[in-house]
Order: sequence, then structure tokens, then C-alpha cells
Amino acid sequence: MIGRLLHRAFRANETAVHELNYLFWECTTRCNLHCRHCGSDCFAASRDVDMPLEDFLRAFDTIPAQERANPFTIVLTGGEPLLRPDICEIGRALHGRGASWGIVSNGWFYDGEMQRKLLDAGMGALTVSLDGLAGSHDWMRGRPGSFDRAMRAISLAAAAPQLNFDVVSCINRRNIGELDALFDLLQQAGVRQWRIFTIIPIGRAADDPEMHLSDAEFTALMEFIAGKRATSGPLRVTFSCEGYLGRFENKVRDVPYFCHAGINIASVLIDGRICACPNIDRDAFSQGNIYQDNFYQVWQDRFQPFRDRRWTRRGRCKDCKVWRDCLGNGMHNWHGPCTDVLNCHYSKILGK
Repeated sequence: MIGRLLHRAFRANETAVHELNYLFWECTTRCNLHCRHCGSDCFAASRDVDMPLEDFLRAFDTIPAQERANPFTIVLTGGEPLLRPDICEIGRALHGRGASWGIVSNGWFYDGEMQRKLLDAGMGALTVSLDGLAGSHDWMRGRPGSFDRAMRAISLAAAAPQLNFDVVSCINRRNIGELDALFDLLQQAGVRQWRIFTIIPIGRAADDPEMHLSDAEFTALMEFIAGKRATSGPLRVTFSCEGYLGRFENKVRDVPYFCHAGINIASVLIDGRICACPNIDRDAFSQGNIYQDNFYQVWQDRFQPFRDRRWTRRGRCKDCKVWRDCLGNGMHNWHGPCTDVLNCHYSKILGK
């Protein structure tokens, strides 16, 4: 109980200070794949024009240099960021401003030459998605050959010691039986960090039953992660920051659950909207727009729904005994302050 009280105090202090240190830039919504679980509904020919680098830099430059966190990390996401022909120019501009930067990629375009160019441009972090063995991954990503391209990227990145690199996997009903084989595959490839997440019912995955684990499958996933973390080895498995997990809380993560969206994390979306994590409902929770507002002023003065979560005490969360530890689950599980939470991870492990 003392540990929980200390964590609540830490979270309250972080919320009061709300130091921005992690910024997502949805730099494109173009994508070469057609993933079953995409929350952004990306296509190769997106209706959204890529945001010009100069527009993003103007927003970033509203953060006073003396108030900028050190380190400050910018993550390029999409869509597929490597579809931007100016990706290295972007990296050099961010690096020149003293920001650490990285990308989230499906790996299709990531070969040895691309890695060299990105590292030369100052890239310090990379996340590559791998969603099962070959058949499951290609099914999930909607394009044959996706698994081979992702594994090529993973092998290259794992061999680059200067990279803060991890693999992220979306576990669903089709690939949950492949967890041990995936673990062995990634360990053999030299991967050191494997981050696992599950699906919430948004985007293309909303009405796809194969995307959503049963409560028993979700519990089995937690037991798999806890088991792998209990054994020593070079590959560290972690569950994402999706929600409070009760008895698994100290077994599947390095730190207790804390949704940092709007506390330390913001995003600039493709159309200029200012939000927190890109996965959060952008219509309900965007706080402004870089084309009308001062980005840093928005960060300082808005984001109240993220920093005061009492509005989540509704629906199934209203009388929950662990609400003070959960605060209504991750913000990506809400479609607005007047709705009910889409997912309750705590209830899944209780079988409720």
C-alpha cells in the first residue's frame, strides 16, 4: 500500500508540473500497407497532405529554450514516416535544435542504406512493428512480404548499438499462440526490448473480432510476460502503458501504470491539431491547432481533461475500488468525457 501511495504522490507532482518531454509528430498519413488494426485509416494515397517541416518547426520553436526538457524527444509517426522524401532533412533540423528524435516504422523501406542515412541525420531511436510469424504478420499488415521486410529492419537495428531500439507487437486472437516462437525469434535476432500491446475497439479494428482477446487470453498474455520477465536473459519483455493491471502491475512493467498523455506527452497531428498521444480520439480531445494557436501556450494552459481525470468516474468506473490507481484507464480508451471507457484491463484479469 505504501508503494501505491508513493506512486500516486509522484503522479500528482508530475501532473502539476506537466513538463513536456516527448512529442509525437504525425508527419504523414500516407502508408504503403493496409493494416487491419490501423486507428488512423491510412492509405498510400492519403487525403491529407504531408505537413511541411517548416510548419512543425514553427510550432516546436514556441517552446522557450530555457524551458525545454533535457532530454527532449520527438517521434515521427504516421502513416509510414519513411515515405517522406525529406526524412533526413527533418532529422537534421531536429538534431540541430538539440532534440533527440526517432521514428515508428513498419520496416518496409528500412534497409542498410536507409539506416546509414538516418543515423547520419542524428536518429537515436527506432521502433519497428512485428505482429506475429510470417503468415500472421502479413495477414495483419495486408501485404505479402511485410514480415521479411520487418525482420530485415529488426536485424539491422539490433546490430546498431547507438540506437535505442525496440520491437512492438500487437497481440490478437490470431497470433497469441505464437508468443513463445516470437520470443525466440527476436532473441536470436539480437533484440533487447520487446513491447507488447493489445487492441482497443477503434479504427479498422473496432468491428473485427479477430483483433480482440478474450478475458482468458488477456490473462494468459499477462502470465506470459510475467514469466519471461522472471527469467534472466538479454531480451526484456514489457507490456505497454494501456491500463491498470492489479495483481500483474509489478510483474509486466518496469514502472507502475501511469498514462502520461497530456502530462509529459503531446502530439502535432497531420492537420495541425494539438493533442496528446496520436492514438487518442482526436475529435474529442484535441486542445488547439498550430495554425491558429501558440503550441506551447496550449500545452501550458489547456489539456485539463488529461490533468484532472475526475470526469472518468462514470459508467463502469464510477464505483471502482481501484479508480485512484487507474484513473479510468489510458486516455485512448475514451471517445469523449461523456462516454464510457471502451476497455477495462483490470476487469479482464478478474474475469468480470
